[in-house]
Amino acid sequence: MQVKIFPAGAVTGSISLPGDKSISHRYAMLAAIAEGVTAIENYSTGADCHSTLACVRALGIPVKVDGTLVRIEGRGMNGLLAPAGCLEAGNSGSTIRMLSGILAAQPFVSRIAGDESLARRPMARIMRPLAQMGASISAREGQFPPLEIHGAKLAGIDYTLPVPSAQVKTSILFAGLYAAGETVVRETVRSRDHSEIALRQFGANISVERRVITIQGGSELKGCELAAPSDLSSAAFFLVAALLIPGSRISIRGVGLNPTRATLLDVLVGMGANIRLANVEQKGGEMIGEIIAEYAPIRGGAIEKDVTAALIDEIPVLAVLGASSEEGLTVRDAGELRIKETDRIATIVDNLQRMGIAAEALHDGLVIPGKQKFRAAAFDSFGDHRIAMAFAVAALAADGPSTIDNAEAASVSFPEFYDTLKQVAQ
Repeated sequence: MQVKIFPAGAVTGSISLPGDKSISHRYAMLAAIAEGVTAIENYSTGADCHSTLACVRALGIPVKVDGTLVRIEGRGMNGLLAPAGCLEAGNSGSTIRMLSGILAAQPFVSRIAGDESLARRPMARIMRPLAQMGASISAREGQFPPLEIHGAKLAGIDYTLPVPSAQVKTSILFAGLYAAGETVVRETVRSRDHSEIALRQFGANISVERRVITIQGGSELKGCELAAPSDLSSAAFFLVAALLIPGSRISIRGVGLNPTRATLLDVLVGMGANIRLANVEQKGGEMIGEIIAEYAPIRGGAIEKDVTAALIDEIPVLAVLGASSEEGLTVRDAGELRIKETDRIATIVDNLQRMGIAAEALHDGLVIPGKQKFRAAAFDSFGDHRIAMAFAVAALAADGPSTIDNAEAASVSFPEFYDTLKQVAQ
């Protein structure tokens, strides 16, 4: 599918966005192994999160979807059934990595696979610790989906994450629910903590001390009522759009402001962005609030080390903002981008250069000079949702209409994206 994007005179309005993708995945998986019904309001509309629901159903758990309200009838820690066929994760790395932690403890063999993009994404990072806990997992070429998981009685481990990854951490913690004794995960860099918060909400025995997370095996989870906040990663596209186009002002309601995700706002404000928060409150252990952004000149700067790990999903759209900033943007320590839905370092540079933007790919990052002008271009998402949305935002600042091929990739996380963008781009 090709979408045409016209330049915007301003980006204005007040909007609500779909539920947080990361949180929706975790709520659905934990609801499946909890005892009783869990109701999740504002569940993500993205295809990835609905791949998780499809896997939950295939494991014998009743799921009812009514718009963005999802009700899951959990059957308890030992209530999953052997699937009749291969579990399909679609494009979702979150689904295959996190659900594997639960599957590793089941008394049956399961297979889980995905689409062509997911089949290229390495899984060794979860396979190693789950094998140490006692599971037997085989994969194509030793690391690529499909995975075949022979569940087993697991034992707790003490594991230091070699690379910051909330998905790997979550896979181990979910397996730790079933493991004998305690399971400890140590982080050298703090990653998003939605799993720790969700596990507490469901009643797991979990403790967090700085960057050390400990979960006790044998916890019984209980169904509960939850609401996913709006996705800050989705909000990032509209915040950058407002910061790109003079005369813009955007308000985004009910956005998740978890401190492990809100680095985005800290970095933007540090670069000179005019952003403020309103109506901040806590719901279900997660901070939420309204974000208001108005156009302001952006200095640019560098993203590296711990900050890169915290902003890994937002780098595509921040690269667009960097090109228009005063000083440009340098990104380092972002080798993880090479193994996302695409090699995002390569696809960011490719699409920037199509607009006449100078950009250099590093082995683990990007260098983008500032004070550049955007030319209209024919973009390609290369099947990557964040690339599609980032360059739709870039197109708003171009000197004429642009097109995006394979634009449907946005539906992985945000099916309503283009309609919402049209609503606020004047």
